[in-house]
Amino acid sequence: MGDRLIERFCAMVRVDSESGNEAPFIEAMRSQLETELGATCAQDTYGNLVAKVPARGAPNAAPIFLGAHADTVRPGIGIEPEVVDGVIRSKGETILGADDKAGLAAIIEAVLHAEKRPPVEIVITREEEVGLVGAKNLDLSLLEATRGFIVDSESLNEVIVGGPTHASLDIEIVGKAAHAAAPEFGISAIRVAAQGILRFEEGKLDDETVANVGTIEGGMIRNGVPERVTIKAECRSLNHDKCIAQADAMKNAFERAAAEVDASASVDVTIEYTACKVPESAVQVKWAEQAIEAAGLEAETQVILGGTDALVLTSRGIDAAVLGFGGKKAHSTDEHIAVADLEKVVEILRNLLEIAAEAG
Repeated sequence: MGDRLIERFCAMVRVDSESGNEAPFIEAMRSQLETELGATCAQDTYGNLVAKVPARGAPNAAPIFLGAHADTVRPGIGIEPEVVDGVIRSKGETILGADDKAGLAAIIEAVLHAEKRPPVEIVITREEEVGLVGAKNLDLSLLEATRGFIVDSESLNEVIVGGPTHASLDIEIVGKAAHAAAPEFGISAIRVAAQGILRFEEGKLDDETVANVGTIEGGMIRNGVPERVTIKAECRSLNHDKCIAQADAMKNAFERAAAEVDASASVDVTIEYTACKVPESAVQVKWAEQAIEAAGLEAETQVILGGTDALVLTSRGIDAAVLGFGGKKAHSTDEHIAVADLEKVVEILRNLLEIAAEAG
C-alpha cells in the first residue's frame, strides 16, 4: 500500500485547487472514483461531488459518508511534493495540500481495500477554507447516509464531535475628512474604531468563548483626518447564547463610540454556523473510537472552537464527526505529513468501514 498511497497523494497535490478553483481537481477525482471504485458520481449546482460506492460483503448495511474538501489555501499553485526520510513536504515555496488531500487519499485507499464495507458515499466539498461554503451549499438530496465522518483534523486519535457558534462582524465607520493641519474640522474614523475596540474584551473570554478583531483598514493619506475605516472581527462560543451576547456587545461598542462624536457605524453581523454536537454515545462515534483503538492508539473525543464541514452538516441534520488526516502545520509552507501517519489514517478508516459493515 505504501508506494501506491504516496503516489496517489502526490498526484493529488500536483493538481492546483486553491479555493474557488477546484473544478479541475474535482473532475480528476470523479474520473478516479468511477474507474477505481465503480462509483456513481453526481455534482450539485455548487460543484460539490458525491460519489456512491456499493457495499462489499454487507448488502444490508446502512450507508455512511466519508468526506473531505477539495480546496487548499494559498500559496497552492504549482505544488511539487518530495519524500525525504519518510516525510512528504513541498519542494518549493507553497503549502503541501495535505489539508485535505491526505484525507481524501486515505479515504479512497480505505474504501478500495476494506475487506467489508457498507455502502459508502464519498463527499468532496468546495471552498471549505473560505468559510465552509461548499458544505453550506451541499445538496443533501444527493445523500442517503444520515451519519458519517469528515477526515480533516491533524490528530490521529481524536474524534471531534462538536463546535461553536461563529459570528462574523463587518464594520464600516464613517467620520469626516479634514486636513491634518486643521483636525478640528474632521472626525477621525480611525480614532472612533480604536475607541470602539477598547470597549469590549478580546481574546479568550472563558473556556468556551473567544473574540478577535482581525483586520482594520482606513485612511487615504498621512496628512489627512481619515473619513472611513472598515473592520473585520469575529467571536465564537460553544454556548450559542454567549456568542450572540458577545456579538451584540461588539456591535454596540462601535455604534456608541461613533454616536458620541457624530460619526456613523454600520455593523453587519453574520452567523456563519451554529453550535451543535454529535452525542458521544452516538453509534458512529463508538465505531470511530473502536477503529482508532484497533490501530493501536488511545481514542479521545473533543469539542473545538474551530469550524468544520462536519459542524455545518450536523446543523443541517446529517450527524457528522471529524477524524484526523495526520498532517502537521497546515496553512503554512512548512506543512508536511509523515508517510507512517498517512498509512495509519488508512488503517483507521479501513477499520471503521469494516466495523460499520459488521454492525449492519
